[in-house]
Amino acid sequence: MHQSPSLTQMQAAALAWCTDVYGRHQHRGLGGAHPAVVFDAVEKHTLTPLPPRRFEPVVYSTGKLAPDCHVKAGKALYSAPWQLIGRRLLVRTAGDVVQIFHDEQVVATHVRRLSGRATNPEHYPPEKTAFTLQTVVWCRVQAEQIGPGAVAIVDELSQVNAIHRLRSIQGIIRLRSRYDDARIDAACARALEVGDPRYRTVKGILVAGTEHDGQDVADAGVTAPALLRGPAAFDTERSA
Repeated sequence: MHQSPSLTQMQAAALAWCTDVYGRHQHRGLGGAHPAVVFDAVEKHTLTPLPPRRFEPVVYSTGKLAPDCHVKAGKALYSAPWQLIGRRLLVRTAGDVVQIFHDEQVVATHVRRLSGRATNPEHYPPEKTAFTLQTVVWCRVQAEQIGPGAVAIVDELSQVNAIHRLRSIQGIIRLRSRYDDARIDAACARALEVGDPRYRTVKGILVAGTEHDGQDVADAGVTAPALLRGPAAFDTERSA
């Protein structure tokens, strides 16, 4: 049975062919001289040592630091100090390391990501860090300002797998930009009452204006407001 040579054997055979076969034949382009002889006499002494590190391809890109303290490089976003918001930055990607430069100075270093965000919380302004990160703790403080219904729904969502439910919690808090606290609090209480404490449910209740109704709005976040009707609307035994 034929057995393929190993990598070490192939490398040794290639070296022998270069030095003993090709290197010793008369080369027409060299006026009949042997390549190995020409190399030893002319080229060998001009060689320099190999660099200590293997060559890595480098990719450069530029972009402005957005208000959220991130700049895009490839398909990912990387944070940089908030003082540079609006400034054009140079991003250098080499291997697994991403460096961000401003005025030829490194202002941030991250591990390379293929997508998503790489964020250093220290890059946010101190007074904005809590707001920007919007952790569960921050969200609960905001919920306390809204009312007991909001506090109850934040507590409910953060009991199990809080990190996976954080986006829903944040969404409920951000409803303050469109609705007053009293309506949000009532909608949260209503969502808990029907057993569906999700962001889209709370939002659906607010859109439908049913936060003070007694109707079953468990599917408020899925269906259109026109369908937010109680069981009576589907009573087929009623006469027209």
